[in-house]
Amino acid sequence: MKIGFIGMGNMAKAIASGFISAGKVNASDIYAYAPTRKKLIDNSNAIGFNACESAADVVSKSEMIIMACKPHQIEGVLKDISSDLKGKALISIAARWTYDTYKEALGDSVRIQCIMPNTPAMVGEGVLLFEDAGSLKEEELTYVKDIFSALGLVEVIPSSLMRIGGAVSGCGPAFMDLIMEAYADAAVKYGVGRETAYRIVSQTMLGSAKLQQVTGDHPGVLKDAVCSPGGTTIRGVSALEECGLRSACIRSIDEIMK
Repeated sequence: MKIGFIGMGNMAKAIASGFISAGKVNASDIYAYAPTRKKLIDNSNAIGFNACESAADVVSKSEMIIMACKPHQIEGVLKDISSDLKGKALISIAARWTYDTYKEALGDSVRIQCIMPNTPAMVGEGVLLFEDAGSLKEEELTYVKDIFSALGLVEVIPSSLMRIGGAVSGCGPAFMDLIMEAYADAAVKYGVGRETAYRIVSQTMLGSAKLQQVTGDHPGVLKDAVCSPGGTTIRGVSALEECGLRSACIRSIDEIMK
């Protein structure tokens, strides 16, 4: 299938690269337009997709369109290409745009699916939240889930939960980065080199997440397995509880959801 990208920023580049490297889509079947011509050409040369002169050019050459420009730009883009989109499948990765938003703008002439990716998709370890409302044909939805699975975990959630799901998965990497940085600082404080500290901490976070995924155990069970009675780990856990770690994590999401 020929796939077109409107917008070719870091996330779109990661998605296109993931499709190609996983063998899901041929580079020659990908078309893209972005207003910054030099960056578009540089990305085209690096990845191998076809650089187009306009959004309308992308639509004319593609069977499925991925809307990857900034959310505030979409309304203007749709005004320019809405008639060209008729009968096409439109995939959106833009925050705050939902199936109902697109349907209001485009009516029933375009088949729509909204997806919320996060930055770890750049290394094939992302979360791809699929809104459960959509109008793709069954075979199209199956295809889209398959190609996006090359970027990480595909999870279908109700439209009403897209905002909270996006808050946790979309903003979560920044929170995890803060935690990694803090523990690396602690290691440096006691003499570990900075780069070594980052490697140790990031692998510890990665390994802990992988252990939970593989075993399916409750995080509390995995935590208990490390906490020997009267040992060092439980004293560290106690300190984190005194500092309100859990409350701080929940409040970070509360702030986003206001």
